[in-house]
Amino acid sequence: MTSGTQATADWALPPQGGPPDDQDGVWRRIVLWWEEFSLQTKLLAIATLVVSLMMTGITFFALNGIQRDAVMNDTRYARDLGLLLAGNVTELVAQEQDRELADVAEKFWRSSRSVRYIFFADPDGVIYLGIPISATPAGGEGELRLNRRLELPDELRRRPQNPLVRQHLTPKGRVIDVFVPLIRNGRYYGVLGLGVNPNETALASAALTREVTVAVFISIWVLVILGAVFNALTITRPVKELLRGVRSIASGNFQARIALPVGGELGELLTGFNAMASQLEAYDEANIEELTAAQVKQQSLIATMADGAILLDAEGRIVLANPTARRLFRWEGRNLEGQELVEELPDLLAIEVHAPLDALLLSGADSEDLRCNVGEPARTLRIVMQAVRDASGESLKGIAVTVQDLTREVELNAAQSRFISNVSHELRTPLFNIKSYVETLYDLGDQLSDDEKREFLGVANAETDRLTRLVNDVLDLSRLESGRAVQFEPMSLRPAMEQTLRTYRLNADEKQVRLELDVSPDLPEVLGNWDLLLQVLDNLVGNALKFSRAGGVLALRAYPWPDSCRVELQETSVADGPTCQLTSPLPRLRVEVADTGCGISQTDQERIFDRFYRVENSVHTEVGTGLGLSIVRGILEKHGSKVQMASELEVGTIFWFDLPLQQADADELQLQSERRSLAEQEV
Repeated sequence: MTSGTQATADWALPPQGGPPDDQDGVWRRIVLWWEEFSLQTKLLAIATLVVSLMMTGITFFALNGIQRDAVMNDTRYARDLGLLLAGNVTELVAQEQDRELADVAEKFWRSSRSVRYIFFADPDGVIYLGIPISATPAGGEGELRLNRRLELPDELRRRPQNPLVRQHLTPKGRVIDVFVPLIRNGRYYGVLGLGVNPNETALASAALTREVTVAVFISIWVLVILGAVFNALTITRPVKELLRGVRSIASGNFQARIALPVGGELGELLTGFNAMASQLEAYDEANIEELTAAQVKQQSLIATMADGAILLDAEGRIVLANPTARRLFRWEGRNLEGQELVEELPDLLAIEVHAPLDALLLSGADSEDLRCNVGEPARTLRIVMQAVRDASGESLKGIAVTVQDLTREVELNAAQSRFISNVSHELRTPLFNIKSYVETLYDLGDQLSDDEKREFLGVANAETDRLTRLVNDVLDLSRLESGRAVQFEPMSLRPAMEQTLRTYRLNADEKQVRLELDVSPDLPEVLGNWDLLLQVLDNLVGNALKFSRAGGVLALRAYPWPDSCRVELQETSVADGPTCQLTSPLPRLRVEVADTGCGISQTDQERIFDRFYRVENSVHTEVGTGLGLSIVRGILEKHGSKVQMASELEVGTIFWFDLPLQQADADELQLQSERRSLAEQEV
């Protein structure tokens, strides 16, 4: 194998191997070219081909008939010539007058332009005379004879009236051979043979007819091809391109354009199509921008929803889950798309969700609503599932799941119920006591002594004071939770602390508890509300004195605290409520209330600031409303601070809080109070 053969690339070979075939490429181009035409054009071409073939066949049939007639005429003519010559020379042949026979034959040959040759053969088929093949006799008669033998059929002797006529082709053209038997008086003397040229006029006419027929056939197909090409270039191709463009537009490809140099109405049609495509493309881009913006807004809205949102497809698989839903079910950082919802939920919750979800997917229900508890600590969730259907309402496209965290609502309802129950209980006890003693005085007033009357009135008065304190505490707590803004102003805390100690001086002496005030004379002023801070000090000192023992110490301190951190309330979601977040350090004033009482257990410390919760409920030693520390916490939160505590049983308890100094921005503190009030109103 030569190197040139080895250099043939594999891609250049046809599928069966070997070098590429140009005929295959030409045939493929012809097929592709044929496919460019429409069905109507193809049918027209096929009809033209059939008609042209029919006309050509008819023409050739007629031409063949003419040629057959011409051949028949030539045959008759040649036969007649042969019979005529045979009638004139038979006697000479019989008498063996060769000289006269040659003269007669030569004269006959020269007199007719159609006769190409004449020869005579004896009964044995040996040719003894031929014109023009015989030479002029120079010697005797024997020189006129030829020694060539002619093979003729035996039937020629038996049919002298029917000469043998045939044709054969020579280098000089076609020749008609006529063989006439020479018979005289029943004796067979040999055969006369003539070569006659066909009629040249008839041959020329037949050739001309054939050439004209071929020319007409070729002309018809040239016109058909030219018409097809013209149709393809001027009509079919623009229409094809326009059809392709319309299909592209219908499939959503608005960038389709037709660039063909076509004039006239088709050119205007293509120009209008390009203009329409440009407008559709611009409109599509505008719609895409609007849809993208709407999608971004929708995603932002879903992402910022306070409730959890989950979108499922028609088979119950997760398509979308917003951050709230991920937080509620602890799905942070997980790829949920395409996952079954029931497989991603906790086991107990999946069991509760399975039946409602199947009702939407299989039974054709429109919506389902259920409540359930999940997680530790338990959270109360409300799950609403709504079927999303098409315009006809028959085909299910998906399911929209909304998850609402009702934990805070449930807790608030429970707290409200407890609050009402506690208030009712606290109000009923003093009212019952007052009513009992007053009724006794009313019914048995004459039977009671003066000491008993004073005792009954003293109990009624004490219960009335207790009822007043309870109502005042409830009103104070209600005002704190009403969201009303508090006005702050620079104030000195020392006078408020001294006034508080003076208020409880007698009670402390009665319980043998020493009160101490540890405050610097140059204590800096703070930003606060005098009445509210005085109530804080009063509640903390009164609470500490209540649990102090004889011989104990109750200390009230205040000092700057450079390392303390400002507590700023920031608004969060309604479900979580306002939360406290430590921000940048700022110099503040720390206030402490410390006692050496019985202390508070760890269990009580976790609930000490709840409303109506009282430590004495366990020991039954002191009375109170259980609202004092809740009021303290609310007031300090209004001041941007919070109360903290540390306690140990049988050692003592200390409460402390921080207040902003006068150098701090009072407007900022006011803004914090207003923001907290707004958050409480939303809650």
